[in-house]
Amino acid sequence: MHAIFQQGHPEAPVLVLLHGTGGDEHSLLEVGKTLNKQASLFSIRGNVLENGMPRFFRRLAEGVYDEADLAARGAELNEFIQEAAEKYQFSLSNVVLVGYSNGANIAIHLLLSDPTFQQAILFHPMYPVDNIPTQSLPETRIFMSLGTHDPIVPVAESQHVIQLFEDRQASVTTLWTRSHQLTYEEVQQAQEWLHA
Repeated sequence: MHAIFQQGHPEAPVLVLLHGTGGDEHSLLEVGKTLNKQASLFSIRGNVLENGMPRFFRRLAEGVYDEADLAARGAELNEFIQEAAEKYQFSLSNVVLVGYSNGANIAIHLLLSDPTFQQAILFHPMYPVDNIPTQSLPETRIFMSLGTHDPIVPVAESQHVIQLFEDRQASVTTLWTRSHQLTYEEVQQAQEWLHA
């Protein structure tokens, strides 16, 4: 997997940046710097190609995930982050997953499948998955932004993601915007949430 690591202050968060479809390891670096100027940034490029565009896992159609591939790629990504923690000497407890669109969706998989990850910023997530772990996540804190007129993620799917985490006792902060586009307002609100 391709990635960029930028060392920050040792006591600041480590932001694991996960881009949307068609992005790469450079796409969210400025977002990461805005979220926390002192944070370490670990920005990863998805290693699945869909019509030449990088993603983190395959889908069978728009809004239809290849769940077997999601599980396999999620395990691979988890291992990659753990190896980076050893290599760059950061604590997994300091990690905040920051995902946009497809990156937010793989971040959901990590949060649900490995309780090591307890903080996340999810911009425009969607998770139409049948096989979901049921364990409680009372230590998990999540900020998510969702669109009222998102052409990719219907409102019902956004509410499904909120419900997924609330049902598992996670602390969820939401911000509703208009579309699927990542806006400065979302990044600013996420920054305030992170500092709180």
